[in-house]
Amino acid sequence: MKITLDWLKEHLDGGFTVADVVATLNRIGHEVEDVENPAERLAGFRVAKVLTAEKHPQADKLQVLTVDTGDGGAPLQVVCGAPNARAGLVGVLGLPGAVVPANGMELKVSAIRGVESNGMMCSVRELELGDEHDGIIELPADAPVGTAFADYAGRGDPVIDISITPNRQDCMGVRGIARDLAAAGLGTLKPLAVPAIEGEGAPATDIATHDPEGCPAFYGRTISGVTNGSAPEWMRRRLEAIGQRSISALVDISNYVMFDLGRPSHIYDRATLTGALVARRAVDGETVTALNGKDYTLTDAMTVIADDAGVHDIAGIMGGEHSGCSETTTDILLEIAWFTPERIALTGQALGLASDARSRFERGVDPAFLDAATAIVTGHILAICGGTPSTVARAGTPPVETRSIAYDPALAETLGGIAIPAERQQAILEALGFAVETGTPWHVAVPSWRRDMDGPADVVEEVARIHGFDAIPSTPLPRTDGVAKPTATAEQLLERRLRRAAAAAGFHEAVTWSFVSEREAAPFGGGAWSLANPISEELKVMRPSLLPGLLSAAARNVHRGADSIRLFEIGRRYLADAERPTLALLMAGDKSARGWQAGKAAPFDAFDAKAAALALLDAAGAPADRLQVMEAVSEGAIWHPGQSATLRLGPKAVLAEFGALHPALTRHFDVDGPAMAVQIFLDAIPAKRASGPARAAFAPPALQSVRRDFAFLAPEGLAAADLVRAIRGADKASIVDARLFDRFAGAGVPDGQLSLAVEVELQPHAQSFTDVELKAIADKVIAAAAKLGAVLRG
Repeated sequence: MKITLDWLKEHLDGGFTVADVVATLNRIGHEVEDVENPAERLAGFRVAKVLTAEKHPQADKLQVLTVDTGDGGAPLQVVCGAPNARAGLVGVLGLPGAVVPANGMELKVSAIRGVESNGMMCSVRELELGDEHDGIIELPADAPVGTAFADYAGRGDPVIDISITPNRQDCMGVRGIARDLAAAGLGTLKPLAVPAIEGEGAPATDIATHDPEGCPAFYGRTISGVTNGSAPEWMRRRLEAIGQRSISALVDISNYVMFDLGRPSHIYDRATLTGALVARRAVDGETVTALNGKDYTLTDAMTVIADDAGVHDIAGIMGGEHSGCSETTTDILLEIAWFTPERIALTGQALGLASDARSRFERGVDPAFLDAATAIVTGHILAICGGTPSTVARAGTPPVETRSIAYDPALAETLGGIAIPAERQQAILEALGFAVETGTPWHVAVPSWRRDMDGPADVVEEVARIHGFDAIPSTPLPRTDGVAKPTATAEQLLERRLRRAAAAAGFHEAVTWSFVSEREAAPFGGGAWSLANPISEELKVMRPSLLPGLLSAAARNVHRGADSIRLFEIGRRYLADAERPTLALLMAGDKSARGWQAGKAAPFDAFDAKAAALALLDAAGAPADRLQVMEAVSEGAIWHPGQSATLRLGPKAVLAEFGALHPALTRHFDVDGPAMAVQIFLDAIPAKRASGPARAAFAPPALQSVRRDFAFLAPEGLAAADLVRAIRGADKASIVDARLFDRFAGAGVPDGQLSLAVEVELQPHAQSFTDVELKAIADKVIAAAAKLGAVLRG
């Protein structure tokens, strides 16, 4: 919610600055997100007078102006193309160095068609003061030349953007913020002026509520003979400062009271109404065209405002286009109603429709403020638009209840951790609008605008935040004797171990959102879980993989000039059946920097991803030497065919997948060039047994090992890892290791075959191998290879 400093001073007396307001708001629990001073955006723009206007010698549509800037110096020469530029005009000049708000262009001394220009005469649109752009701004002839335009136009009022938590419905208006500030000692809250307006005769349009559950109270009055022109400058300026576009006097009045007092209202053009105006349930299938120009289909779970002809208003959320006020409106019906917050919230969610009125009604507006709000809105209308009001018609009864909380002042210390004198607590509560009856215990009467107050703990929070959370002393927790027992689970210890191993391997940890957009989730099969009412469409789907977040992070880094990307993340994938703990790696760009020794920079490849996957699986305690390399899962959507695979413990237990990502996927995430990735499925790694030693005692063999080399002719499609695995299992008692050390295809090797050379390490135990034993082992190796179609090369 946005407020301005001058607007705040309408409700708060005292000599305070914007810095005082910001510091106090943050201290009492209202986070200030931003402070903007419009005068800073208009720095360098001043009121100036055109002295002469001559035709440009090289362009028919341009003029060369001499402009008096009011600083006592020589007039400036400015080239201008506005049709209304002329001698004697008083307008706004942007001096060299000023930045045009509309497009961010910095003004400089430049030559335009050969004629020097020392600035720019500005239009309304260029200064973002409106949509007019047919010519430059024309100010009154008596406007003070040389004055900063921000000061002349009253644009020096700082705008404070405050994040209001959902429980503080009372602070959805400037007055609620002022009340909290006054309670915190920043100024004195002014009395609220409520005009006494009797009205003449009954309303010309009857009102009623036929849905007391959704609309318990519906107040209204008619006003005839209004003139719906423009709102006063002060009102338009305040609304525009907080981002609201000025529309007309009647609409601006309704909006102004909503932001000023947190009280939405609605004004109907009576000429568009047929019969009585009624709050009722919608009929299934009814439609309404809202003020945003969109059509909405309603259900019988929604409350609407309708007449005999049909629906005019989605109650508490948005009015209808048909009955809105226009410049020809002369007779109006003012509606001030109280809608059930839960009904408004469910209706808004079902329709996907947000509005400033909805954000207030669904939190709960003050049910005791209907009569006063009616009088205040009426007073503004009569003062600005004129007219003759009727009396107020009241349908239904607002749910005003007297609530009192039994409270012990000692709770401030026992529950809140801060000792506050009882007198100070009473003063704080009364400044916030509570009525305190002291005794044993206290009885704290809750004001009608504090729907969030429920029990003594809420009273403690109010007292503590106004007194100051920063005054709560830091008290260490008691320590028990002895050594604390480990509390980390096996899963947490595994994640810590992997996090250290990945960082030691040169990867940088990333923490990305658990929610992604539908577009980002689509290449991974879409998300199984999504939000019906997300805070952003970019954070709508629970991620089916960690790779979307890492790819987006890689794209941001590449676009900022990073040459080498090495990222990892440990988190959860959210699938239809469960959450799955996962470690993901991403490598993109250059593996090593170019240099005179290494030559040009080398990119990452699939074997780098495989090496990283095996190293991390080994760090996780998985049997890395027994893993099988098999085809990738869903390689067409995510992985590059032929450059990706999985690591499995048996044919079904997939521990990891690795390789090059599909080019279409990297383009989808705007990542230039190839990218390698790894996903390790932590819940698939077999757990270590809790009992027994971590590893066997080291016992070096007494005899030296023997190495033998074998060269095989193998089918071209045979995976070398399968051949090595088969050889390693040919004689488990004697063969302790086998590794591929050569792969060759070409001259001397038949077409469709490869030469694969394997080094086999043999370890004798009680005595050295004899020639006969070595030959027997060699025969087993050759036989194991033959089962895969590999024959000993001659």
